[in-house]
Amino acid sequence: MDRIHFHTAGESHGRALTAILEGIPAGLSLEMARDVDPELARRQGGYGRGRRMLIETDRADLLNGVRLGETLGSPISMVVWNRDWENWTVAMSHAAPPPDVNPKALKPHYLPRPGHADLVGVLKYDRRDVRDILERASARETTMRVACGAIAKRFLAEFGVRVGSHILSIGAAEAEIRELPEDLNAAADKSPVRCLDEGAAARMMAEIDAAKERGDTLGGVFEVVATGLPVGLGSHVSWDRKLDGRLARAVMSIHAVKGVEIGIGFEGARRPGSQVHDPIVRAEEKPRTGGIGRASNRAGGLEGGVTTGEPLAVRGAMKPISTLRKPLASVDLRDGSPGDAAVERSDVCAVPAAGVVGEAMVALVLADAFLEKFGGDSVGEVRRNFEAYLAYLNERGFRER
Repeated sequence: MDRIHFHTAGESHGRALTAILEGIPAGLSLEMARDVDPELARRQGGYGRGRRMLIETDRADLLNGVRLGETLGSPISMVVWNRDWENWTVAMSHAAPPPDVNPKALKPHYLPRPGHADLVGVLKYDRRDVRDILERASARETTMRVACGAIAKRFLAEFGVRVGSHILSIGAAEAEIRELPEDLNAAADKSPVRCLDEGAAARMMAEIDAAKERGDTLGGVFEVVATGLPVGLGSHVSWDRKLDGRLARAVMSIHAVKGVEIGIGFEGARRPGSQVHDPIVRAEEKPRTGGIGRASNRAGGLEGGVTTGEPLAVRGAMKPISTLRKPLASVDLRDGSPGDAAVERSDVCAVPAAGVVGEAMVALVLADAFLEKFGGDSVGEVRRNFEAYLAYLNERGFRER
């Protein structure tokens, strides 16, 4: 069983979104306004977002699991209230509608959107109104992933691990990045598209503007980078313990993500081994790797499903959002007649926000792997185990056993 696991609940236009996060050790200093709400605000930003972001100002209400500013080791539950709920109290009511209700007030949809969960969802769950599916399938669910991930990031920060992200491409516009700044998020968040390459950022925004004018949408690629990790998280011994597989699953689970790569990823399939693998060198300045490092980091911080101690780099490829203002063809689920797909209020591009969600998912996996390696019911116990491991790495040296 995972050390860290979470569940979310709620619909896009329902009363609230909720989450339960389990496995965070006791004794972690935690404040919603300091640690969680800023991450929620980052998720709502980005050039190309829709009007919904102007309505909602997400704040997390803490319900359980914290006392006097510190975690208790028990499940943490949170809620984010939907301000737009007041406009959907009839359509999203928990009670059966009265006989005299105006059908339009229920805001039904019968024309599923290509690329969304609409059609497969109504067929799987035996529904007719697509709203029964799209409300939960909406990417607004990622609000609570970010809330849970913010707490995981807070835990990792206790041990010098930092998780950030930036945008590599939107549409045909690609960034050229030679070196990442030490504080990745502080630099990336200055850009409306969270891109470190100013010229590419301008091209990305132009692409978004052009897509909006056409009634179209755009996808792109984000990269999540974690620094400060020690060597040894994850395992090579079983398929489900390999950290690269766990990370790929987490990032692929994000709405509209259709591809994941670690390090140079698919590019490595086109190169010879001499241009893929990272030479091993002495690195006395790296106590978290036992004084042994890599001359490069094309592996993205993972070998054999285990962290190397180099920066961990995971990329997610996000397809364009499926709601188009100039919709594609669809079929009316009431009578089978052809028609245009439904149009819900949506974004033109949400790649900058997807990077923030990616951070949350990567942080949750890394926090789980950290506790798997070091154990502990309290932050103090985890710290003692972690420091003992680092001491062992550096005392181990090259002595024969």
